[in-house]
Amino acid sequence: MTLKNSLTYFALILFFTLLPLVSGEYYVNLGSQIMIAAVFAASLNLLVGYGGLTSLGHATFLGLAAYVSAWLYLNMGMGHAYSAPVALGLTTLVGALFGWISLRASGLSFLMLTLALSQIVWGIGYRWVSLTNGDNGLSGLTRPMPFGWDLEDSTNFYWFTLIVTIACLYFIGKIVNSPFGASLKGTRDQDKRMSALGYDVWKIRWITFVMSSFFGAISGLLYVYFNKYIHPSVISITSSAEALLCVIAGGSGTLAGPIIGSILIVLLKNYVSGFVERWNMLLGIIFVFIVIFMPAGLVPGIAQLKTRLMGDKK
Repeated sequence: MTLKNSLTYFALILFFTLLPLVSGEYYVNLGSQIMIAAVFAASLNLLVGYGGLTSLGHATFLGLAAYVSAWLYLNMGMGHAYSAPVALGLTTLVGALFGWISLRASGLSFLMLTLALSQIVWGIGYRWVSLTNGDNGLSGLTRPMPFGWDLEDSTNFYWFTLIVTIACLYFIGKIVNSPFGASLKGTRDQDKRMSALGYDVWKIRWITFVMSSFFGAISGLLYVYFNKYIHPSVISITSSAEALLCVIAGGSGTLAGPIIGSILIVLLKNYVSGFVERWNMLLGIIFVFIVIFMPAGLVPGIAQLKTRLMGDKK
């Protein structure tokens, strides 16, 4: 990781650390939502940014982990300490299966397969009423109490989410900067050459798909703990598209990009929408602006702009 990236991460960690110390409960909850979205977007970025595999079905893993955890807690009386690992394990297994199916294709066909598989899960969420409670969703949940730490308190939940987010981003950073990460980028840029060099391109992508689903499942647990409610709309194409927007807007293939993108999207969705009725239109205008003037995303675009300005000064 370069010095510039290290400074960016330090600034982001400092910002999120100071936020609950200088703001009220509303902004603390908003910060928690941003971090949950950041973990979700970062998990998708493994596929999109580093693997070159655009998916429109990533919300499946967030929603599935949330549903499994909620269902085990409400119907089986299983505590969070047991339901969370089961939810993570089952979701990762589904990710392994979906990856095995989706990676039989590439490009647009891969995107359509991920969308089709997610729509199947979304349909089950709406139609299998005896299991998911259909359009009413699952409610009556509580937050866990790890080591007696009461997460029902908004500030405590914020600190818990911050710890989990830092841990997830740390491990994702380790993955993409490892030899495996280098081979993954190679499959993104020159898949035929990597295959000729003896690398198993399909296997590298499948492992990445599985890891991506695992981190997506972690964001699902954080989501259901925060909201204490889960609805089939969470698995919809809209949720997947929002995560993809976070990645593209912030900068795919960068570690900080999904975080910056999540800040932008969540603020527009939860804060600006309170003042601007047609916030979706504003989001569209901002996205068009980014695509035209910073096609690589905000993080690379700002870095290039800064380099250009520094060059002009010299």
